[in-house]
Amino acid sequence: MRVDYHVHLEEGPYTSNWLKKTYQNLLLGQHSPEEKSSKQWAAKSVQKLSERMIKGAYDPIWLDLYLENAKRKGIKEVGIVDHLYRFTDCREYFEKNMLLDESPIGRLQKQWLNLVMTESMDHFAESISRNKEKWAKQGVQLKVGIEADYFEGDEEDLSALLCRHDWDFINGSVHFINGWGFDNPKTIHEFENYDVHVLYETFFRIVEKAIRSGLFDYISHLDNIKVFGYRPHTDLLMPMYKRIVKALKEMDAATEVNAGLFYRFPVKEMCPSEPFLHLLIENEIPLLLSSDAHFPEDIGAFLDENMDMLINKGVKEIATFDKRKRIMKPLSIEGSSLNILR
Repeated sequence: MRVDYHVHLEEGPYTSNWLKKTYQNLLLGQHSPEEKSSKQWAAKSVQKLSERMIKGAYDPIWLDLYLENAKRKGIKEVGIVDHLYRFTDCREYFEKNMLLDESPIGRLQKQWLNLVMTESMDHFAESISRNKEKWAKQGVQLKVGIEADYFEGDEEDLSALLCRHDWDFINGSVHFINGWGFDNPKTIHEFENYDVHVLYETFFRIVEKAIRSGLFDYISHLDNIKVFGYRPHTDLLMPMYKRIVKALKEMDAATEVNAGLFYRFPVKEMCPSEPFLHLLIENEIPLLLSSDAHFPEDIGAFLDENMDMLINKGVKEIATFDKRKRIMKPLSIEGSSLNILR
């Protein structure tokens, strides 16, 4: 059985590039398209995009594209999440913790938050959950999770938000330092205002607190601070890596091998980095597999490569979740393809 956890359905801002990629993915479900460049084709293109915008990302038509691609790629278990910052019912949590003042970054982030915070947590949880039976009948187990941004010192408010639904898993993530969203390409210049070693120390201190909060089943993209290639020498990073591994071990928490930075960001590297992954494996930290897909076409991205890599490093089991219970499943090779067996 092949799995892909940490799969997203949509994320703004809603640019012309987003419209283009959305339409390209809608074509994935079109078996007999009209001849391109015809007026009829143009009209149907507009209609498809219009319906997609009206019905939203949680509609079965969009979800079916993920299901069909999962089936085509032989994936048997998919964990779908949405970012907490997508939900209007979480606005107070983010307004309290993000930098949203009148500084250039504050104004930019305030605009960004207004553009991406368009959905309801209840709508997400209920809409995805009701598709579980349909997916199961077609041979794919659908798991529903939530990716929650961790802000140190605000564990109580975050816990109150997370307990509102019965998730299959909760993955914690760190995208902000001092209220600054460091993975936003429009704020990349802010890296120049930090000593990169101090920046990484701060980042990993927050990650460790997230782990020790006990709020999360696993921590996503452990070293995504490297997103734009800024980082100190590996020798300086190793003590930080070891503290994170120690925290994961003591809290019995998992993490993931995440392909998102490899194919979507300038650093073009998996999370975690090779030395970090070696420590995780050496200490038997449970690992998940994640494409971090944001469009149907990306589900299962680099799954084969990451499975092969883990097997070659001696990893024998992979983590999955059901109703917040971690279930380890053995990794193996069948024939020429890689599979996770029940």
